[in-house]
Parts: sequence; structure tokens; C-alpha cells
Amino acid sequence: MSTGPLDMPSRARSRWVLWLAILLGCAVLVLANAHLVYVSFDSQPECIPHLRAGHAGDGYSAARSSC
Repeated sequence: MSTGPLDMPSRARSRWVLWLAILLGCAVLVLANAHLVYVSFDSQPECIPHLRAGHAGDGYSAARSSC
């Protein structure tokens, strides 16, 4: 006799599937956030030309330049 999820009564099977879906959703959320953190650290842009603070001109300037 097997005691897997298919041998359970309907209500117990529904509860088991619900918890499995919640666990899977949490795992996807954690993995997606871990991926975002990885990409943010891996893709640091190099210096690009921009206006320096205190210089006049049209365009954007960096809030805090790292180069």
C-alpha cells in the first residue's frame, strides 16, 4: 500500500497541493530576488561621460560620481 498524495482523501489531497503551491511560490520569490541581487552586483556600469557637479550645461549629471 502506498501512502502518497494520490491515496489521500480529497480534502487532505487539496491541503497537500495547497501547501506545495505555497512552498513553490515562496521558492520562486526567493530565487527571483537572489537573481536580482546577483545581476545588480554583476552588471556595474563603467564610467560614462556626464556633466560634473557644478558645471553648467544641458543634460544629466550623476548624483554621486564614482569616477
